[in-house]
Amino acid sequence: MEIKRNSQIKTTSVKELFGLMPDGEEIYSYELSNKNGMKFKVITYGATMTELKMPLKNGDTVDVVLGFDTLDSYIQSFNLVSPPYLGATVGRYAGRIHNSAFNLNGQKVVLNKNNNDNSLHGGFIGFSQKNWTVKKVHSGRKSAITLTYSSPAGEENYPGKLTVELTYTLSEKNELIIQYNAKTTADTVVNLTHHSYFNLDGHSSSVVNQELIVNTHRMLETTNENIPTGRFLEIENTDFDFFTPKKCPSKIDNTFVLDKKDEFAASLFNKNNNLKMTVYTDQPGVHIYVGGNCFNTVKGKENADYHPLSGICFETQNFPDAPNHEHFPSAILKKGEKYSHNTSYKFQSF
Repeated sequence: MEIKRNSQIKTTSVKELFGLMPDGEEIYSYELSNKNGMKFKVITYGATMTELKMPLKNGDTVDVVLGFDTLDSYIQSFNLVSPPYLGATVGRYAGRIHNSAFNLNGQKVVLNKNNNDNSLHGGFIGFSQKNWTVKKVHSGRKSAITLTYSSPAGEENYPGKLTVELTYTLSEKNELIIQYNAKTTADTVVNLTHHSYFNLDGHSSSVVNQELIVNTHRMLETTNENIPTGRFLEIENTDFDFFTPKKCPSKIDNTFVLDKKDEFAASLFNKNNNLKMTVYTDQPGVHIYVGGNCFNTVKGKENADYHPLSGICFETQNFPDAPNHEHFPSAILKKGEKYSHNTSYKFQSF
């Protein structure tokens, strides 16, 4: 175990062995904290957030993300009929690509099909199942960790070697800040996101009574396979209008269009403990999904049974299937250019 401390700043970082991959590769867990008592854990497998404990006004703490206690459980979860991607980093391309194909520079790129005829969340073995490398850990005014992964050219049939650098930061304002940077050796497409299931009442509860706001009046129209048609739907005064607070829906799997980059994207509030989370991003969309079901097959943390209402994802990202829609924001990363994505989750206890 490695422990780094700074008594004046009161932040810490702790490294521990989390488990061994089937081939014997070591997976490590890192814990960060800030001076307020906010605690965060990430494992190198999938650059996955396993724990996020928030201090409350009454002195209690609550773990607001779903996760597993063991590496074996994370590995097993990808064999479920619908893998939950608990806390994982998703890439190369978050969301679906229709018919697992797109054109790039006049050439057709055909990806692996892992969601009917479509490619979902990077293919058979995406970034969520890779062992990332820790580049640096920082304890100071901001406690942070930077992880990297280099995806070889041709992995899941994507062109170009893609090198990704991901930094998680805990700020003094109780923000979890996620910053992605990437570069490629050849023109390719990129869409990275974070896939934590949040539950402000604790990871073993339900989100149905928590209040959701999504700061937009538009979303993407999709087919019954959840593939964008290319149309934008006006959702004011519909069941998908969360511009004013509503209870979390029991079923949602939709991409909302964010028009105002300088404003918040969404928020979640739990009246049981007066904890609020606000999501900010520079991405054009936020895909919202309620779920976490592990089908009574894989136990969650502390022996929890995760069900279809266990948590809610705020996947800040480009639009699904953007490579096949010219009027969507471009997902192309050209050789010599840099991919950049910034998202933060800010917590307030009242």
